[in-house]
Amino acid sequence: MHRSPWRTITALAAGLTLTASAAVPAAASAGAGRHPDPSTPVERTVAAMQPGWNLGNTLDALGDDETAWGNPHITRELLESVSAQGFNSIRLPVTWGQHQGGSPDYLVEPAFMDRVNEVVDWALDADLYVLLDVHHDSWIWLNQYPNNRDEVDAQYVALWEQIADRFADHPQTLLFESINEPQFAGGVDSATGDALLHEQNVTFHEIVRSSGGNNADRVLVLPTLHTNDEQPRLDALAETIESLDDPNLVATTHSYGYWPFSVNVAGGTRFDADAQQHLRDSFARLHETFVARGVPVIMGEYGLLGFDRHTGTIQQGEKLKFFEELGYLARTSGVTTMLWDNGQHLDRTALTWKDPDLYRYISTSWTVRSGVASTDQVFVRPADVVAQTITLDPHGHQFTGLRAGKSQLNRNKDYTISGNELTLSPALLQRLLGSGEHGVRAELELRFSRGLPWRVEIISADTPVLQDATGATDAFAVPTAFHGDRLATMEATYVDDGSNAGPHSWTPFKEFDAAFAPDTAAGQIILRPRFFDDVADQRPVELTFHFWSGDKLTYTIVRDGTTVTGTAT
Repeated sequence: MHRSPWRTITALAAGLTLTASAAVPAAASAGAGRHPDPSTPVERTVAAMQPGWNLGNTLDALGDDETAWGNPHITRELLESVSAQGFNSIRLPVTWGQHQGGSPDYLVEPAFMDRVNEVVDWALDADLYVLLDVHHDSWIWLNQYPNNRDEVDAQYVALWEQIADRFADHPQTLLFESINEPQFAGGVDSATGDALLHEQNVTFHEIVRSSGGNNADRVLVLPTLHTNDEQPRLDALAETIESLDDPNLVATTHSYGYWPFSVNVAGGTRFDADAQQHLRDSFARLHETFVARGVPVIMGEYGLLGFDRHTGTIQQGEKLKFFEELGYLARTSGVTTMLWDNGQHLDRTALTWKDPDLYRYISTSWTVRSGVASTDQVFVRPADVVAQTITLDPHGHQFTGLRAGKSQLNRNKDYTISGNELTLSPALLQRLLGSGEHGVRAELELRFSRGLPWRVEIISADTPVLQDATGATDAFAVPTAFHGDRLATMEATYVDDGSNAGPHSWTPFKEFDAAFAPDTAAGQIILRPRFFDDVADQRPVELTFHFWSGDKLTYTIVRDGTTVTGTAT
């Protein structure tokens, strides 16, 4: 999943419409709330695959080599490390078309087929279940199916015949997935897309089942259109699975959360009630449509879309709350999940996690909930230290205490607790701040009876200061003295009529890192060229910078051709 072109369009629609709960068909609702124990062979297989991990942007990379998108060659040691760190399955995305010859045989290059075979065998040797798919082919050539049906079908048939033949005698711990994120070109509506996907899923099923060996009852994984989890897409796949009357079929969708939160746009800085409900509705639909009716579900990819740039697009504490909740919902809904990792999470050379806290929350969520809180950062003004209150969300556990480093803090002296309201005393905050410079001065641990402690940074901060600047549309930045504060988001509106300026014109809040980005070390807020692409010439724009402390600062910019003038207001 290096982002394919359809994502931007469908994500926009999702971000505007996915806050409502989906209607559940009557047949599915009869199983609502029931979490059946794995009883059939296919249910046991999928349950045993939890949790899973994606080897993304490698064998699916477009280019001459699996390193084309910046990742190292796959090693046996990498796969053994993935297994040792608690994962039970691996999804192996593979883009095949660039390694296929022309008609009529569409032969896969023998060296490439051998390499895929080698990686599959290494993963199986590491005691991992393997899910093998047809990946970016979905938008490179398979999407032309409506307009060039015979040729696309011939290539698709030839491809799956070769894959099925090569792996026919592999153990049942190898699964096949028909198509990654299926889509169709030419303005095909969703209902037509469902019908076309049904044809391709049926073709895949027929090829594999008739290919002999262990493929006669190998577990096969079928996606929804775009791997979307809205109810009409789930219903369409449910009809396909019912029509095939095969006990060894599994449904798959992907999940990247509520879109404004997932990319940090439209003010979606927090894992708030809308983002939480979106996630809960998604798992409820998967459970009620499939799991409760005996059809297992693999969430073949999950994460946050902003991670495509870097994991700092989403604020750390809000990010951790999202993954903690997702892991809990996966457990209680009976859905197997496979973390999307294109190299941004597990360092494939050092074999360590780039964000250890993120890994801790993901891995802990496989077995237990962890308590969280309304924030993981408390901003304190050194000249005016006042009490600060944090709201706890213990997730059914008991709050057991507060620590600063190795020291246990004193209840009713350093802090008070009333219900789920934790209040830090001015004396404690003053002591933690000391007389040091702006920035993080201490870290507290909120401990609960089970799960991970919730960490809160105590940050010395004063109101940031912006300065005037001139620059160009391809290199403009607002000089900023952050004074310990952190930028949360930015609004952009035209001064003359208050209408929205910049990209995503349906909202004044711009996309973090895509339209703007803080550079604390350099003391500036960068406005990306992409932002100016959608700013009118010689029409003043008021920017409002929202900081995590609660401070808001305004700044005016004027574009004149490629020149930009900025004024602090």
